[in-house]
Order: sequence, then C-alpha cells, then structure tokens
Amino acid sequence: QGQLMESGGGLVQPGGSLGLSCVAFGLTLDEYAIGWFRQAPGKEREAISCVSSKDSSTYYAISVKGRFSIGRDSAGKTVFIQMNSLDPEDPAFCFCARDRYVRSFCTIPLDPGDFRSWGQRPHVTFSS
Repeated sequence: QGQLMESGGGLVQPGGSLGLSCVAFGLTLDEYAIGWFRQAPGKEREAISCVSSKDSSTYYAISVKGRFSIGRDSAGKTVFIQMNSLDPEDPAFCFCARDRYVRSFCTIPLDPGDFRSWGQRPHVTFSS
C-alpha cells in the first residue's frame, strides 16, 4: 500500500507563492501517476493537478492552470507542486496521492476514488 507525505505548507500572502513536495514510504513514487488535491473547510475535495508515471504528462484544473506547476525530481523520488499568484480561493488542505494502478497515466477527470496512499494534509493559508 505504502504512504505518501507532503511538506511545505504554511502561511503566504495573497499573490505570493508556495511550493509543496510529496515523498513516498513503502512504494516507488515514479511508478505511479501522482495527483494533488485540495479541500477547503465546507467544500468538496478538488483535484488540482496530476503527473503521469509513463511519460510525465501533466494535468491542471482550470482553477489553477497557468499559476501552478507540477513535476518530478530527476531521481523520481519527489513530486512537487509550485503554486504562484495565490488568490483567495486557494487556501485549503492539500493532499498528494497515488493512482491505484502502477505505471499509470492521469485519467481525466481525476476521481479521488481512484487514488490511494493519501498524505497527511499540509495547510496552505494566507497571512493577515
């Protein structure tokens, strides 16, 4: 099954930038498509981005396209998401998770039910 863990959440000013990283324990990260999801209080979980395992192709939700960037490090052990131009709709708990299948593409639309090994939810929020 394995486990993923996010890091990098914290406080940021509106219009600012923040990066999140996702690493794996007990599984090989680059064997899976990896998705980033977010959930704000009182709102449904939203898929924001995904990177495939086979060709590193990427997907972005319309709400973040052009502002967020997903990628893998050269060693294949970290998936990161760089969030720029953060706006009032962006603060949320952010999760990374792996596709349930090995050597997978990102299947659009992304369904949280197709993902496993959810991380521990770093919180991106705005400073006052």
